[in-house]
Amino acid sequence: MTAASARMPSPLLLGAGLMLVAFNLRPALTTVGPLLAAIREGTGLGTTGAAVLTMLPVLFLGIASVLGPRVSRWIGPDRGILLASAVVAAGLSLRAIGGLVPLFGGACVAALGIGLAGVLIPGLVKREFPGQAGLMTGLYTMTLCLGAAAGAGLTVPLQDLFGGSWALALAAWALPAALATLAWAPFARPSLAPATASSGGLRPAVWRSPLAWQVTGFMGLQSSLAYIMFGWVPLVLHDRGLSTVDAGFVAALMSVGQAPAALLVPTFAARLKDQRGAALAIVGLTLATYLLVVFGPLWLVVPATLGHGFGLGGCFGLGLTIIVLRVRDAAGAAALSAMAQGVGYTIASLGPLGFGLAHEIGGGWVLPSALFCALSLGAAGFSLGAGRDRHL
Repeated sequence: MTAASARMPSPLLLGAGLMLVAFNLRPALTTVGPLLAAIREGTGLGTTGAAVLTMLPVLFLGIASVLGPRVSRWIGPDRGILLASAVVAAGLSLRAIGGLVPLFGGACVAALGIGLAGVLIPGLVKREFPGQAGLMTGLYTMTLCLGAAAGAGLTVPLQDLFGGSWALALAAWALPAALATLAWAPFARPSLAPATASSGGLRPAVWRSPLAWQVTGFMGLQSSLAYIMFGWVPLVLHDRGLSTVDAGFVAALMSVGQAPAALLVPTFAARLKDQRGAALAIVGLTLATYLLVVFGPLWLVVPATLGHGFGLGGCFGLGLTIIVLRVRDAAGAAALSAMAQGVGYTIASLGPLGFGLAHEIGGGWVLPSALFCALSLGAAGFSLGAGRDRHL
């Protein structure tokens, strides 16, 4: 029996624990959008403030992605995931206080936990499920999407349940995050393997590689599209005439649409020698369905939103897959992942901010949509380099 198997006696329980943690890594990001109109009305938050509110969590995802490898060397990935889940729960709990300071502060704290877990979980999956890494990564990504859908679809009903309090509706998601933390606690034991510096030795080469920057650019710009939609699509739909409840429900459908793509697109793309065609197709779908959601007839909103979710989920899954395919070993994957997520999420944070500022300047959704189109074209351009059959 190996040390890992002694420490983790049941792969089924380990997998279930990981999925519980994964489910709680998106509600902090998708629950604000459906309540954005109520938050602005109740606090006097302007369009610029709302744009900053949707930008800050993504920025802190990038910060946490850079810190992830250090946390892993410090306490090991197992305990690191426990810490990350606890931080998410703490950040969500802050929102119960009400007011803008706890709202912004809680968003940043929760995002730190989300970003930390996002860096640590893939490495743990590769360690504990070496023969099923693809399947487990797909299940992990799909569970992220289901958590995002639950957050988008259930938060407005929770607000009604709590007598119209948006603060309590947001903070309610701390409970499942806390339960996930408790569920993971039995697995959070010290790492028996000594830390190595192999990935650190590869970092200078990664940062000097044009291919690494192309992968990072694709990861950042496609992530920007997703976080724009997480933060702003409920308000877009509300402006189109949908009620707050219906807008939240349709936003949840967008996240539901991501789930099958998170499984199918990476599996398909990994079988291809060159991923450029797949990337162009999935980015094109994302852009076309976005235009239908914002400007198409109302009767097409639901199918267009599902299709848009499929596109966003496919882009995210493809981004993670390209990171793995462009390196030769686990050390290279760790170095490229830290760069692509750390820098990529920093780039992505500018998308929701720019989208909100464009809405304030233009007074509608035409100028923000032009920005969305430009980001989509940028992602497609970077995919032409990132999708080539090359290795670092």
